[in-house]
Amino acid sequence: MSIIVCIGFCRREGARGKGARDVEWFTASEYWTSRLVFQRALAVVYLVAFLGAALQFRALIGERGMLPVSRYVARVPFRRAPSVFHFRCSDRFFAAWAWTGCAVSLALVAGLDNQLPLWGGMLLWLVPWVLYLSIVNVGQTWYGFGWESLLLETGFLAVFLGNDEIAPPVVVLFLLRWILFRVEFGAGLIKMRGDACWRELTCLDYHHETQPMPGPLSWFFHHLPKPFHRAEVAANHVTQLVLPFLLFTPQPVATAAAALMIVTQLWLVLSGNFAWLNWITIVLAVPALALPGTAPDAVPGAPLWYEIVVLAVAALLVFLSHGPVRNMLSRRQSMNRSFDPLHLVNTYGAFGSVSRTRYEVVVEGTADPAPRKDEGWLEYEFRGKPGDLRRWPRQFAPYHLRLDWMMWFAALSPAYADPWFGGFVERLLENDRDTLRLLRHCPFPPDAPPRYVRARLYRYRYTTWRELRTTGACWERTYVREYLPPTRLDSPAR
Repeated sequence: MSIIVCIGFCRREGARGKGARDVEWFTASEYWTSRLVFQRALAVVYLVAFLGAALQFRALIGERGMLPVSRYVARVPFRRAPSVFHFRCSDRFFAAWAWTGCAVSLALVAGLDNQLPLWGGMLLWLVPWVLYLSIVNVGQTWYGFGWESLLLETGFLAVFLGNDEIAPPVVVLFLLRWILFRVEFGAGLIKMRGDACWRELTCLDYHHETQPMPGPLSWFFHHLPKPFHRAEVAANHVTQLVLPFLLFTPQPVATAAAALMIVTQLWLVLSGNFAWLNWITIVLAVPALALPGTAPDAVPGAPLWYEIVVLAVAALLVFLSHGPVRNMLSRRQSMNRSFDPLHLVNTYGAFGSVSRTRYEVVVEGTADPAPRKDEGWLEYEFRGKPGDLRRWPRQFAPYHLRLDWMMWFAALSPAYADPWFGGFVERLLENDRDTLRLLRHCPFPPDAPPRYVRARLYRYRYTTWRELRTTGACWERTYVREYLPPTRLDSPAR
C-alpha cells in the first residue's frame, strides 16, 4: 500500500517534535496548505447543500410534500436507505436536522476542527456526513443527482484527513485523487460510448441551449462559432480521458493536470447552472495541487490508533472500488450510481447523450369556472428554468433548484414526472404556501387559488442576434402539445 500511494507525491518528510515517530511513508507535510484550502472549501459546499435542504424540503419531501418522507420510510427498510428519519419523521425535526447541518458547516468553515484534538476534529467532520446521508437516503427523486453521492463520498474521506495536529496522510490524499479520477474519466467514457456527437465533436452545437438550466452567459456560449465548439469538445476529451492519469504522476505534473481540470470546471461554471457539481470537482482537485506554504516547524507524528484507522478505512474503500472499476470497463456503463447505501464508493458521469431540441413544460392556471382554450390562462414562473421569453437566465449554482431541475426531466419524458407532478398540480390548486415559495411568481392572490391548472409542452430555442436586438427576447417558443389537460381538485390529477 505504501508503495502505491506514494506515487505522485513529491517528497516525504520525517515527523518532527518531541516523541515523534518516523512517519515518512504515512504523511505528506508539503500538502499542508492544500488540505487547509480543501477542508474550508468542502465545508462551504456542505453549507450550500444543507441550506438548500432546509429551504426546500417542506414542499418536496415534507409532511405535506409531493413525495413525503413518511411514506418512503414506511415501504423502504433501514438497511436499504440508512437514515435517522426511519426513527423520527416530522417537518420540525427535519428542519432542525438541516439547520444543524448549516451550523456545523459554518463551524468547519471557521476552522473549529483545528481547535480540537485530532479525534475531536474527526468527529466534527463526521457530523455533516451523517446528517447529509440521512437526508439523501430519503430524498428520493429530488436527491437522485450524482453530486449528492459525490459530496458524501468526498465528505467521508475528509473525516480521515486530519487537522493541525498532524500532516495530511498520503493514503487519504491518494484516495481523493482516485475520486477525482473516477469523476472525470467516468464522464469521459460515458460520452465516448454514448452520443455520437461527442465523437464527432458536435455536441456543443446543442448543449448550451438544451442543458438543464442555462446560466446568464449560456446564450453567448451557444452563439460562439462552430469551430470553437469543436475545440471545446476536443479539450473536454483531453481533460476527461488523458489528464486524470496524470494525477498520479510526480509533481509538478500532477499539479498541472489538476489546475487544467479546475480551469475546465470554471468554464462550465460560466456556461451553465450545474448546482455544486463543478464546485465540488474543483474542491477535489485542490489536494493534488502543490500549493505554497509549509507545515509548522513542530508537527507531531501520527498516533498509532490514527494510522490503523486510516489504513483500515483505505483498505475498505480500495476493496469497494471494484464496483466502479467494473462499471467503467463495461460497455453498458451506467452514470451516477451508488454501490452501497452509505455512498462510500460511487460511479459518476453526465450527458452521455445530448438533446438536440429543448422542450419546456409551461404550467398555467385560470380562475374561470369553466376553462377556455386560449383565454384566461396565467403562467406560473419558475426561478431558474426558462419561461418568460424576455427573462434572461440567472446564476443560481452552486445552489440547487431541485424543482426546476426536475421540470427539465419532466419535459424530456412524462415518465420522469409520474411520481410527483400530480402532487405538484394539486398543491398549486390549493395555493400551498411552501410550494409557491419554490416559484418565482404565482399569478394568483393567496386567498384566491386557481380553479383549474394545466400544463403545455413547448419547444424553446435561443433567439438569434438579430431577433434579440429587435424583440429583446432571448427565447423563442413553439407550442407542441398538451402535457396535462385542465385539472381541478375534484377531478383526478395525473
